[in-house]
Amino acid sequence: MTRSGQGVVIPEDAILTPSARELLQDLETSGAKVVATAAAATATKVAADKLTPPAKKLNSKSPKAELEAFFNSPYAHNLKEQICEMGHRLWKRAYVDGNGGNMAIRVGEDIAICTPTLVSKGSLKPSDMCLVDFEGNQILGSKKRTSEILMHLQMMKRQPSAVATCHCHPPYATAFAVANIAPPTCMLPEYEVFCSVGVAPYRTPGSPEMGKLVAEMTDQYNTILMSNHGVVTWSHNNIEEAYWRMEIIEAYCRTIVVAGQLGRPINTFTGPQMKELLNIKQSLGFVDPRYGMKECELCDSGDWRPGSTVQAAPTAEPTVGLDPEAEAAVKAITDQILSQIK
Repeated sequence: MTRSGQGVVIPEDAILTPSARELLQDLETSGAKVVATAAAATATKVAADKLTPPAKKLNSKSPKAELEAFFNSPYAHNLKEQICEMGHRLWKRAYVDGNGGNMAIRVGEDIAICTPTLVSKGSLKPSDMCLVDFEGNQILGSKKRTSEILMHLQMMKRQPSAVATCHCHPPYATAFAVANIAPPTCMLPEYEVFCSVGVAPYRTPGSPEMGKLVAEMTDQYNTILMSNHGVVTWSHNNIEEAYWRMEIIEAYCRTIVVAGQLGRPINTFTGPQMKELLNIKQSLGFVDPRYGMKECELCDSGDWRPGSTVQAAPTAEPTVGLDPEAEAAVKAITDQILSQIK
């Protein structure tokens, strides 16, 4: 419409993205004709409200009325929809089973929106979400908050930049957690840039001890394998990025397991190649314990080696001991038979 000189007429059912709104503002500034119907103007305002956080930063001590108004606002509803969308993706990819998995988004100084307990991530609805403070106390929500929320909150308290957290049980990545080893490194660039993986020892899920162990690792890792349990990720941007890390680590673990079965050596990055990827990673604001390491130290794959396979320890052949009484009986019978033959 702009190229033809007609001006821009926004349709009744138009939904304007942030980039579309910016374009329209640029057009208006340049003198182009932009006509918006009342319905389109309303839709634009609602879209803007969904993307605009409240001007006043809330906390657990804010008046109940303000917390309720925020929890029911278009902005909070949009965050709830994002959690539901990520939950549906987790379920469709079989990263969760039963009512497993949980997520949280920081929405104030010491408050977060989180998933409820005993609800499948495949059937989450915005109305299921809960508002909790950083001590795990539920402030709002008709359903009870997830029993593992303390881990998410301890991560956020330890890591002020953590905006969102995601926990689930993707099979291949969880297999590494069960084996208590971190996946090898220096094989795929997406994994190296977006994930930094550590392994936390097992503690009872939902316990303060589990949350403390994981939280302490967030200074260096954004993707943490919990031994004999699953995986938890965090993002300083949004819940979708935390979810992306689940897709990336699961695809990576599956790929290297299959590659290890091909019977051929696996190509790995050189030190300079790995250093270049870490530079990209650091520019994106992601954590990684390898920053500042020498190039020759960057591709140590720990306990797992490319192309290795896990084998059960060989069992010794059973040994048969000699029974003196049985031997004596056999000799006596043999002597008796021989004497009769003679």
